[in-house]
Amino acid sequence: MSQTNEDRIPVLIAFGEINDRPAIETEGLDSIGLMLAALEEAEQDLGQAILDKLDWLGVEDQISFPDPALHETLAAQLPKLPDIRVKTYEASGDGPIQLVQDAANLIGEGKIRLGAAVGAEAMRTATKRAQAAVAAGNPPPKDIVGASAAAGAPPIARQHGLFTPTDVYPLYENATRAAWGQTLDEAQMESATIWSKFSEVAAANPAAWLRKAVAPEVIAEPTADNRMISFPYTKLMVANSSVNQGAAVVVASLAMARELGVPDDRIIYIGAGAAAHEPDDYLKRDSYAHSASLETTLTQALALNALRADQLDCVELYSCFPCVPKMARRVLGWPADRPATVYGGLTFGGGPIGNCMMHAMARMIARLRDGATNGLIVANGGYATHSHSIVLTRNPVPVGTFPQDYNVQAQADTRRGPVPDLIESYEGAAQIETYTIPFDRHGQPRHATVLARTPEGARFLAHVPGSDTAMLDRLMDREREAVGLSGFATVGADGKIMWMG
Repeated sequence: MSQTNEDRIPVLIAFGEINDRPAIETEGLDSIGLMLAALEEAEQDLGQAILDKLDWLGVEDQISFPDPALHETLAAQLPKLPDIRVKTYEASGDGPIQLVQDAANLIGEGKIRLGAAVGAEAMRTATKRAQAAVAAGNPPPKDIVGASAAAGAPPIARQHGLFTPTDVYPLYENATRAAWGQTLDEAQMESATIWSKFSEVAAANPAAWLRKAVAPEVIAEPTADNRMISFPYTKLMVANSSVNQGAAVVVASLAMARELGVPDDRIIYIGAGAAAHEPDDYLKRDSYAHSASLETTLTQALALNALRADQLDCVELYSCFPCVPKMARRVLGWPADRPATVYGGLTFGGGPIGNCMMHAMARMIARLRDGATNGLIVANGGYATHSHSIVLTRNPVPVGTFPQDYNVQAQADTRRGPVPDLIESYEGAAQIETYTIPFDRHGQPRHATVLARTPEGARFLAHVPGSDTAMLDRLMDREREAVGLSGFATVGADGKIMWMG
């Protein structure tokens, strides 16, 4: 069959979302079950069966029910095996955007006409089943989330207990606050204002996990129900992964959309995107006061689509922790009191590990159908490691936009400053670059890990024990910024560098 221009233009024509809240929580769906349910919801949105017509299936990886052949397991349960079946390299927040961009490129190359991108996490089901197994006398299962985080942590980071997202992202939060000249109270209120707007969006989103608007003061204040997770983040400021959620989007060529009879007002065009990354080792970043990759993908996505920030009707700024949307909104000039989400963010909309932005795409489709014209999604993966931004629009995208090389790594590298040498042993005078303080479940700081610089500019990690309450209090002082504080490092009996005030 000869191809027309419309065969080479990729569009989004349907979406599906699922929240699974069974009365008996151990009987909840697993990740595959959630994906199938989301795909069926997408068919309902489209108004016809299409799972027997897919040329392509893209699956976001998941961790709650490990399966290295996840995409093949899911594909085998569809009415027809798609010719092309792919899975993301890991469960990472940028994965859903990459899947849609890759499908758009295949349409632009004339290789596929109809595909579906899907993902899900059943962390709540997995946790409840694990708890039931332990209660029945079985040995405790492997900590999937913790093991996954620890596996990717540099050895020196593991030595300091620095390997989960709640350990690492405060390095950015504390560094950016100081760089922007904010007091702790000002920075916390900015975070709480953004998150309160997230909760308002989630309250109006039928597919959100937590549907209750929360005031900024409630989000910012540590309480028994809103304990401090890792300074300065409270529970209501961090991603909520204890969910059972799935989402899918259907991508097609414009010609295929026409053949399926999709009305024009339900067709959303995929715009150009941009992707870049930081070093995988999060101790080898040039700075914790900015992200070159995030800045580059965001600005390049707008430039590639000939858009200005003031032409955006809606955005989704990835929100695992406040530092990410706070950095992104400064690049965009997006006000803190204007919603930076279309689905409710990772706390309230739900945080199904790597699949969050599939839910954002689903809700972005709905917003664009309801009258918005341009939307931007800024995705984040790893430890502020991977960034991928994409534009979705009601305006027809020019023929020839796809296939598109969305790799803008070279541009990101030009924005990046020199990376300081990381040393494993040091004694002497130094200055705090940034720091992180994890809390226990009783609301008490467990210890602090300080990233400091020697007078020559080298970077090192230092430990503050939980027993050093004076130093911990100094690091959390509301009036005096700790970033930039001078001190002294010494090597302890166990060989670990200790920070002395």
